[in-house]
Amino acid sequence: MWTGLFFALAAGLLWGLVFVAPLLLPDYPAALLVVGRYLAFGLIALPLALLDRRTLRELAPADWLEAAKLSAIGNFLYYLCLAAAIQRAGGPLPTVIIGTLPVVIALCSNHRNRTRDGQLPWGRLAPSLLLILLGIACVNQTELQRLAASPDGDLRKYLEGGLLAVGAVACWTWYPIRNADWLREHADRNPRAWATAQGLVTLPMALAGGLLLYAAQASGLPLLGADFALPWGPRPAAFVGLMLAVGLLASWVGTLCWNEASQRLPTNLLGQLIVFETLAALSYAFALSGHAPAPLTLLGIALLIAGVLWALRIKPQ
Repeated sequence: MWTGLFFALAAGLLWGLVFVAPLLLPDYPAALLVVGRYLAFGLIALPLALLDRRTLRELAPADWLEAAKLSAIGNFLYYLCLAAAIQRAGGPLPTVIIGTLPVVIALCSNHRNRTRDGQLPWGRLAPSLLLILLGIACVNQTELQRLAASPDGDLRKYLEGGLLAVGAVACWTWYPIRNADWLREHADRNPRAWATAQGLVTLPMALAGGLLLYAAQASGLPLLGADFALPWGPRPAAFVGLMLAVGLLASWVGTLCWNEASQRLPTNLLGQLIVFETLAALSYAFALSGHAPAPLTLLGIALLIAGVLWALRIKPQ
């Protein structure tokens, strides 16, 4: 249990980095950030595949198809929605909407996986979920007040960012449940090899996405903006360096840590531990902005932590 908790914490700290990339590269469209991140992930997975070549050869065609589905929805579509949401609404709002994942995943998996994982009693789970929701509401209220006080605030873009973040929540509610299904059904398989397999299937997807963006730009359909210079954009060193860092740390190492946690913890409890990603992302966003969080935001963060600690005390029946 505590080993699984440690791996979930590590995954959250690493995944929080993906919220920073769109803020550091605001002049790069979300589609290019997605292609860049997963192209880096796929290239990094190629040499790592040599370490697990024996295990990877044992994967059946159905396993590779499952890895492709997980990557398409849990990686590409999720990060496209998230990056676009952050660029429209800023860091905190998408972060706190993504912060509803612990509640949504717990609600979905508590009944669905009750035979395999046991069921957390709804009466004992309710206070934990309520604390997490209250924490998210506190952070969101602070952001709405900041938007109203800002002369440059754009409510339409803010709402668009919120809707895109809801789409990201839908993608990442599906991903950890299906990923945990495969890992629990193949408990003899190495979680590292499964992370590498997901990296390998992202490579052709990223290459196809990059070619599509290039073809659209060349044919006069400016998906990236009429003056955007492909393939590396206006700041090549920053773009390539950040994509490699996110591809290695957030995509491969983060997925590895999450896979390790998925083999050790019930899915209904594991889903609540995604709150570590929310806390890490909020910390990184405030550090990047250079100002301390408001008292109401700090209260929200404290409520999020309290909700997770409460959940850890509940034993599945």
